[in-house]
Amino acid sequence: MITLILIAITAIVSWMAFSNRKLADRLVLWPPAIDRRREYDRLVTYGFVHADWMHLIFNMVTLYFFGRSIEYAMVQITGTWLTYPLFYLAALVVSILPSYLKNQKNPNYISLGASGAVSAVLFAYILLDPWTRLYLFFIPIPIPAIFYAVFYVGYSIWMDRRGGDRINHSAHLAGAAFGVLFMVAMAPGVVPAFLAQLSRGAGN
Repeated sequence: MITLILIAITAIVSWMAFSNRKLADRLVLWPPAIDRRREYDRLVTYGFVHADWMHLIFNMVTLYFFGRSIEYAMVQITGTWLTYPLFYLAALVVSILPSYLKNQKNPNYISLGASGAVSAVLFAYILLDPWTRLYLFFIPIPIPAIFYAVFYVGYSIWMDRRGGDRINHSAHLAGAAFGVLFMVAMAPGVVPAFLAQLSRGAGN
């Protein structure tokens, strides 16, 4: 239920912000507002607003398919439903910190969208089931999650250095790393299980 609640809140807030510029401006990650006005809530609220419908739908569809499994796994491991929402909110903060620190004095920088937290959820899932098949919007055939992870990290590093597409690839990378590290810290046994799955291959 937490995943569905997060999706509902994000969809409603994003939809409201589409037609309310004042609301959008108050929620996005804008470093000077944090640095000068101490509006630290922006380190979380930016993840509940999106640039457009495509941005919103892509993130929420991904969260829907993988968030429910991670939510269930975290409840099984920790015995409480609180772990997953805390993980998601922490992922929002951690994934945006490199961008915030890099642009702390830049009045022209803004960032928005749940991509960093969604990356954390996705990579936590990949750690649990590396050979699951992912169906992506731009590829007509399913690919193993571990192959997608390698491509995703490589592409994000390349685009982060190249720049120019207005996508916060740094947040994607930081979110992915946080998702993996959080799962390992919470359940160290996932590492040998992950390696065992890799060694057995996709057919086993």
